[in-house]
Amino acid sequence: MTCEIKSVACRKSFTDTLLELGKNDRNIVAVTTDARGSVTLTDFAKQLPEQFVECGIAEQDAVGIAAGLASCGKKVFVCGPACFYVARSLEQVKVDVAYSGQPVKILGVSGGVAYGALGATHHSLHDIAVLRTFPGMQVVLPCDARQTRKLVEQLVDYPHPVYVRVGRNAVPDVYEDDNFEYEIGKSIQLQDGSDLTIIGTGETVYHALQAGRRLAAEGISTRVIDMHTLKPADTEAIVKAAKDTGRIITVEEHSMYGGLGGIVAETVAQNCPVSMRILGIPDENAVHGKPLEIFHYYKLDADGIYETALDFVKGK
Repeated sequence: MTCEIKSVACRKSFTDTLLELGKNDRNIVAVTTDARGSVTLTDFAKQLPEQFVECGIAEQDAVGIAAGLASCGKKVFVCGPACFYVARSLEQVKVDVAYSGQPVKILGVSGGVAYGALGATHHSLHDIAVLRTFPGMQVVLPCDARQTRKLVEQLVDYPHPVYVRVGRNAVPDVYEDDNFEYEIGKSIQLQDGSDLTIIGTGETVYHALQAGRRLAAEGISTRVIDMHTLKPADTEAIVKAAKDTGRIITVEEHSMYGGLGGIVAETVAQNCPVSMRILGIPDENAVHGKPLEIFHYYKLDADGIYETALDFVKGK
């Protein structure tokens, strides 16, 4: 069955799916911090009030409450702005969730540079680097609404804690229908190639694919991989890409340090060293602007990836 989804925000797809599943499973609980509007949990709160916990502006409390509920057998999704859950409540995520092994699912919305002009205080450009160091914590960045739906369906009974980062705005479809396999920890090859591999995650996947198609049309055989799960990352796909294409570009809405680029570099350095280019946010507070303007400034959009790839292939 194909769902009619077009340019839908991943956060909306996430909470719509959670509401559907929650109607048939009373153990599903959503916890939030005065963010039901920005998270798009308003319908969930109205229709399933006994499965909804409002903590007010208290992210540390919310994570602790979520861990407690999970320890009692509830299937808990704690939802709010990514910038607060991976900063203000980081100790609770580390101790109450990861260290304690509670299968809490953390939905961080408006991650990366989604808050745009609000600037560095509201950007989440360190979350992947930090959370992937917590033993037991898993990290997933879906790229569009269809993939987000499949992710939520798997998360409900998933036995590990997971951090899911999504943006704020509607995003273009990467997947044109529901006819694709999705598994946490298993990347998806969107296009094959032998000259170069581009690996994206989250909202950069769409831009990576557009650049890959343009390069292929111009005779540069380009593999494109959707690395939706960053922990556990699909290291087999990374090593295979290194062996098959000899060049890898990573693209991420995150610091250049410790995120997707770091994961890929760590993997190829130990298994099949190849030349790489890492596209991300450098060691500076990101410029202010709309998200797509910021993408363009740091060459994270299709044009920037295409230009980087051309220079890479030409040896520049």
